[in-house]
Amino acid sequence: MRIISGIYKKKIILPPKNFKLRPTTDIAKEALFNIIYNNFDIEKISVLDLFSGTGSISYEFASRGCNNIISIEKNFKHVSFIKNTAEQLNFTQIKAIKADVFTYLNSCKYSFDIIFADPPYDLKELKKIPEYVFSNNLLNNNSWLIIEHSKQTNFSEYLYFKEVRNYSKVHFSIFKNRE
Repeated sequence: MRIISGIYKKKIILPPKNFKLRPTTDIAKEALFNIIYNNFDIEKISVLDLFSGTGSISYEFASRGCNNIISIEKNFKHVSFIKNTAEQLNFTQIKAIKADVFTYLNSCKYSFDIIFADPPYDLKELKKIPEYVFSNNLLNNNSWLIIEHSKQTNFSEYLYFKEVRNYSKVHFSIFKNRE
């Protein structure tokens, strides 16, 4: 896994071999951040990274200058890895929290400019993520929820759905809060 751009461009990050992972591919991550970069001022946004895994997306935002990132992950070892890596890279803007994503979404008191979710593709509650985000008013005006998923999942009929972007086996559904 590597950071694509920013102050740590090309920095390799090696998670422990015993981590069960499906990291976002470099091609998909680079394409996603090109879209984000063209729609947001990364240095001025707040980000919620759900199902953070190794923290790859959080590190990418931090490397590009984002100053407010919350990473949610329920696996203690992964949260420790995110915290340790963020500390090594001096990413003080990343706050890693051990929590169940859905519990966190129901109790969160903040709103964000981008919420990125990279859940397991076979997660039973996958299609409930937009409902949790929008019913709890977790997005600022004109902000995005981005969900990474497989081609078997289709969100196009959902309220606030904006578009889907496909990069080989990686799909990103983007929802926009229009209020």
